[in-house]
Amino acid sequence: MSTTAGTPDPIQPIQPIDPLAALRASADPEHDVYLTGTVFLDIIFTGLDHAPIRGTESWARGMGSSPGGVANMATAVARLGLHTTLAAAFGTDVYGDYCWESLALGEGVDLTHSRRVPGWHSPVTVSMAYEGERTMVTHEHPAPPPAVQGDPPRSRACVTAFEPGRQEDWVRQAHAQGSKVFADVGWDESGRWDPAALLDLPYAHAFLPNAAEAQRYTRTDSPERAVRALAEQVPIAVVTRGAEGAVALDSLTGESAEVPGLPVDALDPTGAGDVFVAGFITGTLAGWPLADRLAFANLTAALSVQHFGGSLAAPGWPEVAAWWSRTRRAADGGADAAELARRYGFLGDLIPDRVRDCPRLRALPTIGFRVHDSAQRS
Repeated sequence: MSTTAGTPDPIQPIQPIDPLAALRASADPEHDVYLTGTVFLDIIFTGLDHAPIRGTESWARGMGSSPGGVANMATAVARLGLHTTLAAAFGTDVYGDYCWESLALGEGVDLTHSRRVPGWHSPVTVSMAYEGERTMVTHEHPAPPPAVQGDPPRSRACVTAFEPGRQEDWVRQAHAQGSKVFADVGWDESGRWDPAALLDLPYAHAFLPNAAEAQRYTRTDSPERAVRALAEQVPIAVVTRGAEGAVALDSLTGESAEVPGLPVDALDPTGAGDVFVAGFITGTLAGWPLADRLAFANLTAALSVQHFGGSLAAPGWPEVAAWWSRTRRAADGGADAAELARRYGFLGDLIPDRVRDCPRLRALPTIGFRVHDSAQRS
């Protein structure tokens, strides 16, 4: 392409990184990851000096809006280059329009298996972040029938959250179709912590609870003992330790791995667990060694907590590339920096030079603009 003398060459668009490019074949499923669940409109207020006080008005210095709920996970895996499809119900109100457009147009999530529900008010969550804590208020009308109609679409992987005593037919069906089931779990409000109550656990390819959950379910006193106990029940067991990193055992390959946490200035942990799972799914589907999968998941989660708000904070490859570029440049700064660069050296083969140091153009975090308006303003 020729240019006028003295005029700089136009900036070439950055081609997205496909971590599964070398593995794709014509007979593969259309989708890499399938999810289903409830999409919320998340409104996040930041920069509050203190918790809201009864009878007063509080002012926030920042605000963001984004699709939340299951959309946090859908956004996280889509930004890492995985072909993602979501089955969910969306209202026909303005909130539903915004969430649909943000996911379909802004993030490239396939919504073929989702549906619009006339007259249903979209669920809304307002989150207020202050003093390292957050308070949330949610409004939700009775949910419509499940979005999953019949068998789920074929996919390389699917993601679910186990709840004690609940069994999802679609998980069993997805497993029967050859999909790898990745699952985490919520807090057991009953206090029984009975692994037998996790009815879909036999279908899990990978189970990724946090340390508190894992230790209660296994009756152990450390994440290391918990992951060994879980590895007797599922092919891949991962126990996350928050800022301290994670440990994992892969019974399929015989690998074990442990990664420490990355030192970052954490602003908001919302959605970090989803981002960790997304990073681990990416590495697993790409066939990376367990240590690299765990390190990548750890990195993506660390990048996410430096920003406010679930799906808004999920990193893409440009953010990963920028972090890797800074880490490489700092490798001569001492033993710790050199070890960090060595640990994440696998990123050098994944990230083309053209992507390094390129900031990601995020959607504007407000429902006041349409997605196409955001693109024009970027």
